[in-house]
Amino acid sequence: MISVLDIFKVGIGPSSSHTVGPMLAAKTFCDYLQREQKLTDVTHIYTDLYGSLGQTGIGHGTGKAIILGLLGYTPEDVPVDKIDSLLQTVATHQRLNINNQHDIDFPSQGAITYFRRKTLPKHANGMIFRAYSNDKILSEKTYYSIGGGFVVEDSEFEAQKLVKLSEQHKDVPYPFTTAAELLALCSDENMSVSTLMLKNESVFLDETTLRQHLIHIWHVMKSSIQNGISKKGVLPGGLRVNRRASSLYQKLRSESSTTKNSDVKVANDPMQILDWVNLFALAVNEENAAGGRVVTAPTNGAAGIIPAVMSYFDEFVKPLDDDTACRFLLTAAAIGILYKKNASISGAEVGCQGEVGVACSMAAGALTELVGGNIQQVENAAEIGMEHNLGLTCDPVGGLVQVPCIERNAMGAVKAINASRLAMRGDGHQKVSLDKVIKTMWDTGNDMKSKYKETARGGLAVNIIEC
Repeated sequence: MISVLDIFKVGIGPSSSHTVGPMLAAKTFCDYLQREQKLTDVTHIYTDLYGSLGQTGIGHGTGKAIILGLLGYTPEDVPVDKIDSLLQTVATHQRLNINNQHDIDFPSQGAITYFRRKTLPKHANGMIFRAYSNDKILSEKTYYSIGGGFVVEDSEFEAQKLVKLSEQHKDVPYPFTTAAELLALCSDENMSVSTLMLKNESVFLDETTLRQHLIHIWHVMKSSIQNGISKKGVLPGGLRVNRRASSLYQKLRSESSTTKNSDVKVANDPMQILDWVNLFALAVNEENAAGGRVVTAPTNGAAGIIPAVMSYFDEFVKPLDDDTACRFLLTAAAIGILYKKNASISGAEVGCQGEVGVACSMAAGALTELVGGNIQQVENAAEIGMEHNLGLTCDPVGGLVQVPCIERNAMGAVKAINASRLAMRGDGHQKVSLDKVIKTMWDTGNDMKSKYKETARGGLAVNIIEC
């Protein structure tokens, strides 16, 4: 069973599949070398990146992430404020201390190779690590970064046994694979989606510890909003995209009168609430684009949607206490698990419908539970959230998670709120089920040309240059 803490992971930007996943893969490879007592025999490590990693990895910071993983850092514990100095030290000395234990040669040219025209057979995000002792190869491992920071080793790909820092193999009391199964369990046991998820999670962690983790996730989300609002200037990467959250925040503050919260204000225009939702999402994704600390929700490219919708509830519905925040994340995770099990959350595999579309669906369903929707309305909201993101391409300009990704999160957050409202006003007899829309998303992703799936070879990624 996939855990809520697998769906929501604290990491760094700009990409869960191209940054968080490769960092975890590199760390996992080093841990393997250490377990096999080969670490101190290594003289150099070469890494080959294929498919989407090879095509857009430079813009997504994949090489930097691999270096940090080889140094022994995980996406959650890497010191964000020291990343530049760590990378500069490796570049200057062309040496790398793997797992913070053993120095190896690490030349700036050749240690990491980006194969733009080659793809490994099992997934669009493939990477091969080779450890050498002089001219002798000690170990070779192939990993796939399959979206949302999930990593699968080649030998386990068919079984989809996910690489984690701590593997969890336990039976849960209420297993489900489809939305129909989830709804039936909730109905039979007279439980909400969040309550069912909480009971499943209890086999991994006690309730107090789990809630502490979930509250921490919500606090990191709020911090990413505040960090995004507080910073000005130009985002890194060469596109010279200006940060907008800070100026938008100042404009909204100056235009409005104070409400219950001394920080968030609204004017007479009721639609200005959407401006605040846009602000929350933009702030998170600008922080992500700058390589800051965010939460995969379920991916980095879609990291702003769930924090924006949670903040919408907190500011404009009622204050979001710790218990309510946990319920939101548990419900959202249940929906995310359905997509992870039956389709994909990887933009390189199914386009942005698998990232922004899934996050929109998760947020819509979770919001619906919080505003009092029944389980059928939760399912309907999640279905609407995806139905109107079907076919969404992943075409990052310059291979950077900036254009159109940052604004796309704002649009996804607003769609999620509207999907919830539509479901709450519905009669409970929708024509399309969540299971059907998940299958349709998967089929659509398989039919989509590869140039529209995080390769920067189609869509806005090429047309914006021509314009």
